[in-house]
Amino acid sequence: MQFTSYLQNGQLTIALTGEIDHHCAKNYITSIASKIEVYSPNICILDFQEVTFMDSSGIAVVINALRNMTNIGGRLVLSGLRNQPMKVFRTSGIDKLVEIKEAVL
Repeated sequence: MQFTSYLQNGQLTIALTGEIDHHCAKNYITSIASKIEVYSPNICILDFQEVTFMDSSGIAVVINALRNMTNIGGRLVLSGLRNQPMKVFRTSGIDKLVEIKEAVL
């Protein structure tokens, strides 16, 4: 599990990398929640541009981030989705709950 994050003008961007599966999902959930708690951003962007594979554990990562952002009155945005993670999100209906922008084809 690796990611980088930065805060700029009330917007927290978290760039995820590699594979998101059951081995690392819990660590992502905890780390993202910690960043949101520390920075209390207005918007949190989860950048999936460097995510090469994602299973249903990625849904839990997004749902938990959405819950944390909702609790502080903020909004969650997903960006940079490749085809495979996008299929997982569409199948699950996450694309109806969270704004998705900047898909990578």
